[in-house]
Amino acid sequence: MYLNNATLTGFLGSDAGTRTSKNNTTFTVFSLATKNSWKDRETSEWTSHTEWHRAVVFRRLKDFAATLKKGDHVQIQGQLRTREYEKPAEGKEKASIKQRITEIRVTSILKLDRSWKQDGGQPEEVA
Repeated sequence: MYLNNATLTGFLGSDAGTRTSKNNTTFTVFSLATKNSWKDRETSEWTSHTEWHRAVVFRRLKDFAATLKKGDHVQIQGQLRTREYEKPAEGKEKASIKQRITEIRVTSILKLDRSWKQDGGQPEEVA
């Protein structure tokens, strides 16, 4: 059995944007930041690393994704895809450079609730 499924939880780094491909397919793109923290054994200081992920959303889910704003807390699920594209080289040379990018093709988006921070109150405890 083969499985290509990723689940990420993080914050949007910028507003989601809608784009159109060369073959007139409309899709929504956003960047998602995930963070990992750990305590250094030698210095006992906390260290963290932020990883940025490119998320691409197609079909009907792209309309909902287009409403996402910078700072929104979301959980996404989808498939990892790696693709290559040609990037024009800078300078007088007319050659192009092959670039490789990994992105997650989103199949599910769950917008996580952070409304209590906007109200200035505390989150409600559920018993």
